[in-house]
Order: sequence, then structure tokens, then C-alpha cells
Amino acid sequence: MQPRLTPVDPFITSRRKKYISINKKFVFSHLISALWLVFSIFLSLPWLKDLSEIFTLPVSILIIGGIAYVPGYMNAFLVMSLLLDRQPVFKNQYPDKEVTLLVAAYNEEKSIFQTLSYVANQDYHGKIKVIVIDNRSTDNTYIELVRAQKELKLEIRVLKESRPGKFHALNKGLHHVTTEYVITLDADTLLHPSAVRFLVARMESSPEEVCAVAGSMLVRNSRENILTKIQEWDYYLGIASIKRLQGLYQGTLVAQGAFSLYKADAVRQVNGWPDAIGEDIVLTWRLLQKGWKVYYEPLAAAFTDVPANLSHFTKQRSRWARGMIEGLNEIKPWNQPQIYTKYLTGVNLIMPYLDMVYTFFWIPGLVLAFFGYFWIVGPMTLFVLPLTILSYGILYLYQKQYVFKNLNLKVRKNITGFMAFILFYQMIMSPISVWGYFQELFKLQRVWD
Repeated sequence: MQPRLTPVDPFITSRRKKYISINKKFVFSHLISALWLVFSIFLSLPWLKDLSEIFTLPVSILIIGGIAYVPGYMNAFLVMSLLLDRQPVFKNQYPDKEVTLLVAAYNEEKSIFQTLSYVANQDYHGKIKVIVIDNRSTDNTYIELVRAQKELKLEIRVLKESRPGKFHALNKGLHHVTTEYVITLDADTLLHPSAVRFLVARMESSPEEVCAVAGSMLVRNSRENILTKIQEWDYYLGIASIKRLQGLYQGTLVAQGAFSLYKADAVRQVNGWPDAIGEDIVLTWRLLQKGWKVYYEPLAAAFTDVPANLSHFTKQRSRWARGMIEGLNEIKPWNQPQIYTKYLTGVNLIMPYLDMVYTFFWIPGLVLAFFGYFWIVGPMTLFVLPLTILSYGILYLYQKQYVFKNLNLKVRKNITGFMAFILFYQMIMSPISVWGYFQELFKLQRVWD
């Protein structure tokens, strides 16, 4: 999905509908999820009985719980929350407050000029001050930055950071930020021309206790191969749905460093970006622990290159899994001050359980099913699919009608990638996540690239 250098229509309309409080949405969604759980347990009794003859009842409950009960409950909660979600309208679509944009760059000679050119083409009415922190680059990154300073209509300041680590680079840049808002942007990420405007507009339209707004990440290089085609749907449907769910309950768990806006003073209050492999995850959780709220803006779209080979993909996603564990180790869910963030971060406590069940039971069970042994994977597991497809269908329509239509973008046909995403993506993701948990448990060497 290549960005188009065309600003969006300035008038995004929204039909007035009856307001439902967040508390009511939260309770009602859980009620429907509980009913679905009871229904799924009732249907699974014969399956549970047969599996108990092989693994004992407690182990069978753990297996089926990880394959059907918990995922079904979570999917039902997601579906109901998405159905009840109504994105608030902007108070002002054209804010003009001065903002600072931070870019940490390490050997980005191939992408940094293009990234900055997209920043220069923003339709934002305020001034954008750009600070690029060159973090020990050994290629021609600095030469490209000098070219950008000369050729682009953009105020660009270049700093150098000799200590390795993205968090060092961002914290150095933060020392030079004088504006109220600071935006982080990855050096290989391209912005839709209205991205900064919508990000700031969401912040300006939010309550005072909101300290960060996460942008919407989409895939730029989806045509490269089957792996990137699969990831296109993961970003478009999977990650976006989770972001919307978390944003609805005022606790987006990751204001991703690739493209997010923060109140600079709030970041300073938690001592900036931490020394962590998931520095954006830990930073966000620290902000939530302080009582701040974090929102998500689907119209603030940015386009990134995703890993095109399995090795790079494994390193990235295992790093994300490690980052989640880092956050849980530092800030326990029960120490979060708000009920919604207690719940949202608490969900992460069961993710290792789900990934391990999927890796060590569901995948072997699928292999056994091919040989006619339906002990673990059988007809009953198909009951999870309707909710999954329904949730993706709801988000697909939302993304197409509300996000892409308003951004003058078109959803590219990618049927092969979609089928592979539905059928095989979790079989790749869960083992990689388990590997990430293992790495963090034994404190193995951090790998970013």
C-alpha cells in the first residue's frame, strides 16, 4: 500500500448516534463473551471427555482452554467492542500547534531522505521541527541528511549519539525538544500527507489526561513475497483491531516508536525511553501507571517496510514478545491505576499460556488430524473460526469505509495473503513468540536487526 501524496477531504462526517458510556460497553461486551464461553464449554463436553482419557481432566481443560475457551472469549469481547466503538469527531481538523519530530537513524542512507521528504509534504498548518539523531551510522546517512537540509523545505537539525541503542538516541533528541508535543518516527517509515495533522488533531480533541496518541501502521512492501502479503493483513486487520479495542478503553498498550505523538513533559516525567528491547512498550506502560491515558488514531497513517524473510521476521516478533515480558516484569497489571488498563495489561499475562498451548499442542494436534487422530484438533475447533472471520469482517469494513476512503486510499486485492493469514499465520507467530519468552527468561543477547 503505497502512500498517495494527496491530502484528504477536509470534511469527515460522522452520523450522530446514541452515546453509550465506556463502562456500559465494557460490561456488555464481557457479558456477551461470558455467554459465548458457556456455550462453547457446553459444546465441548464430548471433546473434553475424549481428551481426558488421554491426558487427564485437568490437563485436558488446560489444552482446550488454550485452544478454544480463552481465544473464543477474547474474540467475542473484541467483536462486541468493535461493534460498539464510535470514534469521536475532531474538534478541529486543522490544528496549528508547533510540534517536534524525532527520528533515530542508524545506517539509513537508503531511506532517510525519502522519509523526510514525506514529512516535508505534510498538510499540517503548524510548524514541524525535525530532529534527526545519527546513532553511530557508518554509511552515508549523514550525507543524505545534509542533502535533505539543503533540498527540502523543512527545518532539520542533526544530532550525533555515540552510545548504541535507539533509546539513547531518542533521549538525546528529547533534551532538545522545546515544543509541547513530540512525535517519534522510524527512519524507514513514510507518512500519509495528513498523518501529522490527524495525530495532533486527535490529541487536541482528547481529554487533558491523554498523554500520547498512537498512529496507524500499514505495510508498504506487501507485494514483495508471500510473507509480506500475510503481514499486510496482520497490520490492516489484526494489529489495527487490537489498537482500536485498546483505544476504546483508553489504554492503547503500545504507542509505537515507529509513529506516535507524546506530550513531551509526560515522557520526561517517566525519565524518557528506557533501556529495554521493547522501549516503546515499557514507556507506554510507565505512562499508563502514572494515570495518563493513551489513545489511537486510525486516520494518522504511516507506511513501513515489514520483514521480507523469515529470519528477520522471527527477530522482530520475538523482540516484541520479549518487550511484552519486560513490561510485565516492571509494571504488574494490578499496579495500573485504571480498571481498563488493569484488564488490558492483564490479558498479556495469559498470552504465553496461549502461545505455548498453540505451539506444543495445537500444531502437533493438527499433524495428528491428518492421520485421522482428532484428539486435539477436530470439528470442535472450527467453532473458533466464525468469530475470527466476523471480527476481521467488521474491521475490514471499518478500515475500508472510515479509514481508507477518507485517506483517498484503496484496499489492494490480496486474496492469497488473506487466506494464508487466516490459515497459517498463527502457526508461525506462536512458536516465534514462545522463542521470545524463552529469550527473555534466560536473558539471552538482545538482537534488534
